[in-house]
Amino acid sequence: MSEATYLFLDEAGNFDFSPSGTRHFVLTSVAARRPFAAHAPLDAYRHDLLEYGRDQKLFHCAEENRHVRGRVFDIIGANLSALRIDSLVVDKPKTGPALREDQRFYPEMLGYLLKYVLPRELLLGASQIIVITDRLPVMRKRRAVEKAIQQALADKLPSIPHRILHHESATHYGLQVADFCNWAVYRKWERGERDAYDAIRPALRSEFDIFERGTRRYY
Repeated sequence: MSEATYLFLDEAGNFDFSPSGTRHFVLTSVAARRPFAAHAPLDAYRHDLLEYGRDQKLFHCAEENRHVRGRVFDIIGANLSALRIDSLVVDKPKTGPALREDQRFYPEMLGYLLKYVLPRELLLGASQIIVITDRLPVMRKRRAVEKAIQQALADKLPSIPHRILHHESATHYGLQVADFCNWAVYRKWERGERDAYDAIRPALRSEFDIFERGTRRYY
């Protein structure tokens, strides 16, 4: 097994803090090392769908029908021992006005998540950290993401190699797995739906409601 740790990042919810926006914003990190156990069965299932006649370019949780979504969760669930999932939950109405600015909100929330995840990966013997996010179409947001990651990496990983990469979700099953895991946590908080959440729960190492004192849940 490679000693490089890959961190795949995903988010759910929006940056609208008005009553018409989402109640929650969720950031999730999925840590894994090669070989990626879920990737071969996901690739096989995608090709099954192609042969069935479905033009399946990638798995995107929110856009899948319940049958495809359920099968992907089954595959992820069968390979949870190879994953470490951490989520940070923001109850947006509790966010102070100054923190709601784009240039501050996303970097600080992501920084909080990474500052918890990264030291644990070092303790688990990671020789390098490779952070992969979905390719971000808005350059201002991309700069904010990179700033948060770079700061957290500089604080926690001064002596080991680390990189930040932005890839299209279709190019890496790790990003698609992170999308499904983050969707499951988000739906639990936003809508009270637990089926998908319970499917990934064994690999969930922490779930932190950042504005609720004492509510980091360790598993």
